[in-house]
Amino acid sequence: MAYLDTSRGSAMSASRTMLANFSGAIVTAFTHWNDARVTRKALSQLTLRELNDIGLAPGDIERIARR
Repeated sequence: MAYLDTSRGSAMSASRTMLANFSGAIVTAFTHWNDARVTRKALSQLTLRELNDIGLAPGDIERIARR
């Protein structure tokens, strides 16, 4: 009869889960950073009049980008 030791498997599974969570957090952080960067760039290219038309001031760009 074969014997299967599963004690290492659960430890490896926990390590893989932690690595997956860490990797997912990095991807999420990068995605949020990139979305903010794109928003900031798009709003920065608008003129003062265009910003006023949408109800924003130049000082609002950073706050909007961080949302």
